[in-house]
Amino acid sequence: MRTRTVKRAELGSSRRPARLWELRLYVAGQTPKSLTAFANLKQICETHMQGRYHIEVIDLVEQPQLSKGDQILAIPTLVRKLPQPMRKIIGDLSDTERVLVGLNLRSADVGGGEL
Repeated sequence: MRTRTVKRAELGSSRRPARLWELRLYVAGQTPKSLTAFANLKQICETHMQGRYHIEVIDLVEQPQLSKGDQILAIPTLVRKLPQPMRKIIGDLSDTERVLVGLNLRSADVGGGEL
């Protein structure tokens, strides 16, 4: 799996610009866990951030030096660069509720709708 970028950006209404989510997924080759994490992330983004996200996939097998910038200790790891503050989620992202809470798309105590 090479470093690749998935871009989805649409302009919001002229009254309120859409919030852009910048996400970076660190993986190690095309392992089942890495492929699952990417598929789960795309599904979550399309469902909850329709057109307002940018995913960068970084394969640490090909570019191990890139792990230092975001202090990656385990893979797969998802890093939310924007909106601030930066957040990290480790694992294959199969627990959608945990990922939504981790990305701050859903409140941990309420379990309610999107923010």
